[in-house]
Amino acid sequence: MGWIIAIIVGGVAGWLASMVMNRDASMGILWNIVVGIIGAVIGNALAGPLFGVRGSIQTFDLTGFIIAIVGAIVLLGIVNLVQRGRVR
Repeated sequence: MGWIIAIIVGGVAGWLASMVMNRDASMGILWNIVVGIIGAVIGNALAGPLFGVRGSIQTFDLTGFIIAIVGAIVLLGIVNLVQRGRVR
C-alpha cells in the first residue's frame, strides 16, 4: 500500500514543483511522478544532515510532502542548469 501512496504523493509533489519552476507544459504525469519521487530522495538526503528532519512519502505526512516538493524543485533547477546553462 505504501508504494501507491508514494506514487500519488510523488505525482502531486512533482506537479507542484513543475508549476513553481515553470516547466509544467513540458512534463506529463509520468515525469511528474518520477520527479516527485526522486525529489523526495534528494530532499531527504539534504534535509536530514542539514536540519535533522526526515520525512516519507510512503506514509503521507506534511513534512515528507514539503521535503519532496523542495527536493523536486532542486532537481528541476539542476535539470534547467544542464539543459540551458542557466536557471529559468
